Amino acid sequence: MPEADVTERLRGALREAAARGEAEALLRALSPGELTRLERDWALWARGAQLPPPGDWRVWLILGGRGAGKTRAGAEWVRSLALSDKAARIALVAETFKDAREVMVEGVSGLLSVHGAEERPRFLSSRHRLEWPGGAVAELFSAEDPEALRGPQFSAAWCDEVAKWAKGRDTWDMLQFGLRLGARPRALATTTPRPVPLLKELLARPDVAVTRMATAENEGNLATGFVQAMRARYGGTRLGRQELDGELIEDREDGLFPRAVIEAARVERAPELARVVVAVDPPAGAGATSDACGIVAAGEAEGAVYVLADASARGLRPDAWARRAVELYERMKADRLVAEANQGGEMVAAVLRQVDPGLPLTLVHATRGKWLRAEPVAALYEQGRVRHVGAFPELEDEMCDFGPGGLSGGGSPDRLDALVWAVTALALGRPEPRVRRL
Repeated sequence: MPEADVTERLRGALREAAARGEAEALLRALSPGELTRLERDWALWARGAQLPPPGDWRVWLILGGRGAGKTRAGAEWVRSLALSDKAARIALVAETFKDAREVMVEGVSGLLSVHGAEERPRFLSSRHRLEWPGGAVAELFSAEDPEALRGPQFSAAWCDEVAKWAKGRDTWDMLQFGLRLGARPRALATTTPRPVPLLKELLARPDVAVTRMATAENEGNLATGFVQAMRARYGGTRLGRQELDGELIEDREDGLFPRAVIEAARVERAPELARVVVAVDPPAGAGATSDACGIVAAGEAEGAVYVLADASARGLRPDAWARRAVELYERMKADRLVAEANQGGEMVAAVLRQVDPGLPLTLVHATRGKWLRAEPVAALYEQGRVRHVGAFPELEDEMCDFGPGGLSGGGSPDRLDALVWAVTALALGRPEPRVRRL
């Protein structure tokens, strides 16, 4: 029986046994050779995101967080190519030769680690070359020297950390000219995302299949407590979303709020606050198709504003968003609730006071456009006078996507509107009297 059929038979038997709760008994009955075969059956143990996607793609792009399993996926993909095609000619391209050797070849999840002893390629370090017993060959290249890719030709390529390549565009272009062997030359690019032009261009191409994976998906293969520690420290921040969740985070060129300014304003806790307000930007409609209701809490201390919470939500009826706003007001022990009254007028006050008749409430009316109202608040951020206590990903995404024409995808910046009203009430408006509920 062909080796592939033997592996498929063992894989099927193990899955059936597992479904019956008899996997352990089956494993005890297998021979050492069969156990080894199962252990190396990547399709059995891999997560779905680590396996090649279906379709007629030319480039498979894996965007993943640190430790998400990108390198293992890349090494296993190259292994499958080299063992199935003795004529395979593969390019291994990294940021530097050192990275290619220490991560792609000799790393814990690198090529030498994923092969069994009898199938493992020989690494000729002085020639930057791997040679498989069956005849396949891989060559190492550095993105620091794109010209080295001028001349060689390949049937496949694995490109690691493309978002870090110093000469990304030139290296990628030279590689494409060399991918001309075999019936279907393909490339795999594995990287933690960064907003660089090459990565954004790849994401826009129709012949690129994109897989995303987060660090937490591979938690079982990481040090105990690593994911929890990283989440506690970086969860929701730009760095955490990029390095742990594998998200591509970028600024809008004409955006009013640069992400770097928001990141610089992040603190772990607020000092004792002199005043706290909850600001509400009610939606124009009601129900599932309505805009979000912006609900943001902020406090003031020693001339600085601290953003404390974002309880904004979409698809709420007026009684539901009113309860949500009052609940945040009570939880924050706020002094006052500020609500925009342009949408609904006195109805806004009525629905809020139905929840709490004694609510200290200030209705505000927008007489200028959203950009003009937000500009003074953006200036306070630039001056370091507004700080975020923790991370508010949805609010911060909206802030960074807000330009002269509004949000890039249209819609209303409801979270941002509520933030603007809160900061304005604390730092730009006339001081409100200190009112505490008895």
